[in-house]
Amino acid sequence: MDSAFLNSVPQAVAIWLIIVLLLAVAAATVSIPRVLTEPTPDAAERQRWADEVAVAAEQAAVAVRKRRTEWEAAHAAVDEAWTAYEKADLACNRIASAGAYPLMSRRRKPGENVDRQRYLHRAASELCRVQDLSIDQLNDVFAHRGWNPRLHPVQQEAVLAQAARAHRLDVWTAAVERERAAWRGVEAAAETLAGLRAEAMTAPLRVDASEQTDQQWWTEQWTGAEMPAVA
Repeated sequence: MDSAFLNSVPQAVAIWLIIVLLLAVAAATVSIPRVLTEPTPDAAERQRWADEVAVAAEQAAVAVRKRRTEWEAAHAAVDEAWTAYEKADLACNRIASAGAYPLMSRRRKPGENVDRQRYLHRAASELCRVQDLSIDQLNDVFAHRGWNPRLHPVQQEAVLAQAARAHRLDVWTAAVERERAAWRGVEAAAETLAGLRAEAMTAPLRVDASEQTDQQWWTEQWTGAEMPAVA
């Protein structure tokens, strides 16, 4: 009887070991799919970053279109400013040619200086209204800063034409600077968009690579070659 009992002990131990091993394998089998389907914190963070990059790329594309529209408007303003300058330059040359003939010297009538001053103010105001003179230039005219209100109207017309040409040249120069600044804005926005699009293309690949690495790790942990042998 003692011999039979001793012989049955190893068999019982082996049976219990088999039962424990089967239970462990069953528990691992249940838990592995859940681990594989639920993203790890690292993978979830990568996915969140990929989504944010994609949204940023869309916003950058809108910014590029906006900057492009602004540059096109600035470019059109340069053309308009140059056309206005050419018109002012032509008028200035025409008036200068007409003023080549000397004016007859005569005694001025009483109040003629007042009339000449009124003519200067009226002519300057009209030029400012059509934007051939700036507000600062008009203020100088009314304050007589650099302006002689006693000149003959023909002479005043020539001086006004020169001032208008100078103003139109300043306007064109400023328009060119704005156009260049707008183009730099287009280039900067396009560069940002290119970087974000490149990041948006590679970010999902890194997420997939991370998930594949996690799955491979779990698979390697439960290969048949590493399962303990049953005695």
